[in-house]
Amino acid sequence: MREGGIILYPTDTIWGIGCDATNPEAVKRVYEIKQRADSKALLVLVDSAVKVDFYVNEVPDVAWDLIELATRPLTIIYSGARNLASNLLAEDGSVGIRVTSELFSQQLCRQFRKAIVSTSANVSGSPSPRNFSEISDEIKQAVDYIVNYRRDEQKEATPSSIIKLGPKGEIKIIRP
Repeated sequence: MREGGIILYPTDTIWGIGCDATNPEAVKRVYEIKQRADSKALLVLVDSAVKVDFYVNEVPDVAWDLIELATRPLTIIYSGARNLASNLLAEDGSVGIRVTSELFSQQLCRQFRKAIVSTSANVSGSPSPRNFSEISDEIKQAVDYIVNYRRDEQKEATPSSIIKLGPKGEIKIIRP
């Protein structure tokens, strides 16, 4: 990933396509692999709540409570993104960030020392794979590296909840 590579990896939700979230060329490749319009933002994973401050100009106070109290994976969309590739942001400059608590993706973020793109491992418009066996060969062949962890799991993973926070802490539920 340090050299712009794209990975296929397990997260705290479903398998994801990932790359360095600060590298616009890598982000562009993710959009190409997914055959997705780059006007649709991508979310990023970080390993701890402390990292959110580095990628968002002003984190509303309610975000810290939401992160701490979430009982399942939660992606929060924040206004005023910074220090990320501009082509992964929404048109309004916002970004979705999830603090992962799953051991592998958390260690990956910690060792990489940057936010990592995490978008479902499917071609845009196709169903999200619920486990590794449902990921298409097209996706597997398009990435540079496939993590060799949790490939045999058959439990059906689900995407995260998504909440958008306004600059004054207004909450809008995007996906429960």
